[in-house]
Amino acid sequence: MSETEKARTATPGGDTIFGKIIRGEVPTTFLYKDDVCVVFNDISAQAPVHFLVVPVKPIERLAVADQADEKILGHLLLVAKKIAAEQGLSDGYRVVINDGENGGQSVYHLHVHVLGKRQMEWPPG
Repeated sequence: MSETEKARTATPGGDTIFGKIIRGEVPTTFLYKDDVCVVFNDISAQAPVHFLVVPVKPIERLAVADQADEKILGHLLLVAKKIAAEQGLSDGYRVVINDGENGGQSVYHLHVHVLGKRQMEWPPG
């Protein structure tokens, strides 16, 4: 199933694969972990380096994040920057948050994609 098809059939609510990863129910090698977020490589990598920064709190979409999530959202980007440096992305990288069906969101647990080690095209998808 393509990412577009996954986004069209994904639905908000309930448990997600990311919740299972965070709880240790799905084995994953973490690049980073703290009490606010986890970082791991995307299993459907779209670039030589492609990792996800996922908040422990299950925020379904960026569109439903609220003022109380401000510190979490800022933390996600600072961790993305830190891990990008550790992964050798000194020449740059792309940060993506897909939101909703038209934004290509296929897992309804907010997450930040960080992609690098190849030239990114514009406009994307």
